[in-house]
Amino acid sequence: MRIKAAVLEEFGAPLTIQELELAEPKSGEVLVRLVACGVCHTDLYTASGADPSGYAPTVLGHEGAGVVERIGEGVSSLEEGDHVVTLFSPQCRECIHCESNQTNLCLAIREQQNRGYLPDGTARLSRGGEAIRHFMGTSTFAEYTVMPEIALAKVSPEAPLEGACLFACGLSTGLGAAINTAKVEPGSTCVVFGAGLVGLGAVIGCRLQGAERIICVDLSEERLGLAARHGATETVVGGFDTVERIVELTGGFGADYTFEATGNVAVMRQAVESARMGWGLCTVAGVAGKGETLEIVPRFLITGRRVAGSSFGGVKGRDQVPQLVERWLAGEIDVESFVSHRLTLDEVNRGFELMEAQDGIRSVISF
Repeated sequence: MRIKAAVLEEFGAPLTIQELELAEPKSGEVLVRLVACGVCHTDLYTASGADPSGYAPTVLGHEGAGVVERIGEGVSSLEEGDHVVTLFSPQCRECIHCESNQTNLCLAIREQQNRGYLPDGTARLSRGGEAIRHFMGTSTFAEYTVMPEIALAKVSPEAPLEGACLFACGLSTGLGAAINTAKVEPGSTCVVFGAGLVGLGAVIGCRLQGAERIICVDLSEERLGLAARHGATETVVGGFDTVERIVELTGGFGADYTFEATGNVAVMRQAVESARMGWGLCTVAGVAGKGETLEIVPRFLITGRRVAGSSFGGVKGRDQVPQLVERWLAGEIDVESFVSHRLTLDEVNRGFELMEAQDGIRSVISF
């Protein structure tokens, strides 16, 4: 079938809207009609050329939600008409990682996915006979996409897909960082650096876990106001003295849990140094640029602080994304407030411009 999609032809250049060929789903694969897709910083990160694992040409987009149109041979967990959220972090439920409660990093299709292909090592997207690679196994800046069954989470049809798409990346990453990775304990003190979608998700995750104090740090007063709306008990405008201010606010010790959601290595260091002496845990969810490194003074670790990384918030997508969506439907998470701009696919580059200007929290493309 012919579809319209946003193609990254070369790094640093705007995406171009093109007609491509999309092949039918093969064994274990599913054809999804996209209804909504968030414009995430990871898409811009790759388009800019900062991603060391990036490739072109490819169809970007990974924060998608849609409806199953057709299923390939052997697909058993989905059927036509199901509402689904796309998963760049799949869950086969069979590999050693899926069977472990220590990680969500499924190994089943990782090698081919990282190369831009579906599990059999080929692409379903093409243009004039030339294969166009899939981005993060999803390629949701398109009217339709073909994906592995194990990379789709079936969600309640009652959940509006415009909001559900945010659980495909940013919102789940923040929520999971607090719930799964840090396992925030009731009554604790938390500090979240960054009030974008991931950071706001972490604020909500800390609230759902019963944290007593949630301090959010950002450069934007507007975003800090939104953080307070979602559960932050205190807000701090970031600066060079942020660590000193956090330590002062916490009686000279630092916070039980800190979360970094900016991708800025200088802020990552602040998050480490703001963690409590003795047992403070810093969870890093932000993605740094190519070649950047995080500097940590060893004495901060020797005196009891720990650092953990969090990919997709440790969320096992097929099992846990539907659970998070149910918490939204139950009124525990205000998802609608994150949708700042509604765009068409033709306006995808506008979504990048709004992101760079920090205008709103998330632009969502409606198909």
